[in-house]
Amino acid sequence: MADKRRDDRRPHGELVSDVLAVLWEAGAPMSAQQVNAALGQGLARTTMATILTRLYEKGTLRRVPSGRGFAYEPVEDAAGLVAGRMRRELEREPRRDLVLKRFVSSLSESDEETLRRLLLEADAEAEADVEAEAEAGGDPG
Repeated sequence: MADKRRDDRRPHGELVSDVLAVLWEAGAPMSAQQVNAALGQGLARTTMATILTRLYEKGTLRRVPSGRGFAYEPVEDAAGLVAGRMRRELEREPRRDLVLKRFVSSLSESDEETLRRLLLEADAEAEADVEAEAEAGGDPG
């Protein structure tokens, strides 16, 4: 019976993803009890509290006092979380240029086009910021 129970368990990463999805959808801080109810999985209170605490300790969630406990909310949206993971992975690699080259070469044509557009937009924004700073600094008022 213990083997059957072990087979029914979901991978930890899937449960964490489901918890984050509930919090993103809520748009407001939720207690462990509220997250557990929204998931509808009947998890033990301690299991949910542990997941939320670990996500808080990793910096994925922030918590605010709520009653005698805490309510939790995501620090970033899903895209921000993935971008942060990508950045951390890149920072660990001494050959960043090689990693970026391999990453770009593996993109679909559509994703590559999107990346090019985003880089051009970022350049244009940076140039506009520099010009605005020069104008503000050049005119002491």
